[in-house]
Amino acid sequence: MTERIKPGTILIKEGTPLPEWLQFESEHYSSGWRSVTNLDAHGLDRKIGEAGWTFFFMAGEVKATVIGSDSERTRLRAAKNLIVNLQADRSNQSNTFNCLEIAHVAVKRFLGTPYVTVSAHPRHIQESMFLFHSENHTEWDRAKLAAA
Repeated sequence: MTERIKPGTILIKEGTPLPEWLQFESEHYSSGWRSVTNLDAHGLDRKIGEAGWTFFFMAGEVKATVIGSDSERTRLRAAKNLIVNLQADRSNQSNTFNCLEIAHVAVKRFLGTPYVTVSAHPRHIQESMFLFHSENHTEWDRAKLAAA
């Protein structure tokens, strides 16, 4: 069995707007999320850029740790906890992102108890080159220019 959760793995929120011609393989990961199976972060970034879209990278790293041996099941649990933690964090704009890039998977022991820590960076796919630039901002910008 291949590892689904490893550095470079991309998880995409279901329903994320994408360029029409962009094709990639994915599989259901957890409620509302899909795992890209045939591209890593670099490959997906390249394809999105070719379409004229932007794949934003946020430097802030998020982590989740679960107790258990180094198995795929433990890695999946840690990644699911990471998603839950991001969605629960309302003080951070991370919950508005539509992708996650797995950065590190660390397997360690504390007093003989194994645990796995998964680290990730929030990412965001959108057509505009301005992060979270929406139609409302565009209308506001036009009104501001007209008033000047």
